[in-house]
Amino acid sequence: MGTRDPRIDAYIDASADFAKPILAYLREGVHEGCPTVEEGMKWSFPHFMHHGIVCSMASFKEHCAFGFWKGSLILDAAGRSAEAAMGQFGRITRIEDLPPREVLVGYVKQAAALNESGTRVPKARPAQPKPEAETPDDLTAALEQNEPARLAFERFSPSARREYVVWITEAKSDATRRKRLDTAVEWMAEGKQRHWKYQR
Repeated sequence: MGTRDPRIDAYIDASADFAKPILAYLREGVHEGCPTVEEGMKWSFPHFMHHGIVCSMASFKEHCAFGFWKGSLILDAAGRSAEAAMGQFGRITRIEDLPPREVLVGYVKQAAALNESGTRVPKARPAQPKPEAETPDDLTAALEQNEPARLAFERFSPSARREYVVWITEAKSDATRRKRLDTAVEWMAEGKQRHWKYQR
């Protein structure tokens, strides 16, 4: 048998009037879909656990949110709301914004089964590294005239080199570009990266 947490009763009671029926609808749907679910408060809003977190709900001033911990395995991208909000159903302002009860219960059953089987959400592929920034001719020429700056530039990581290249090439005028180029070479000769003032 599942458990009910009196803190969630208090959370619902303290929510805005529009939110109370939404939260009650969600809560009952979760218990119907997973009768052994255990309630609890995490990060100051209601969570439902069964072999790990199954789902959570929250209320705000003008909307509610509800989401499955492994939502990407239950609802594909087409099932997400276009309006930004936590969870998979966007900004919920009325019960009609949610799936019908039988659909919601089905989602809960899927979520509970995923936890029971120990299924994990696949990690997102890391972003592909950006290609090496092409060093402009004027920077190459300036570095050839300053050995310490050239050596420092070559030792920098690709992202640190890119920061200098972008800073120089995005100058709006030739005068600004020359000034940035001179400053860049001076800083690099001292072994400083582009944002050295903010580094600790």
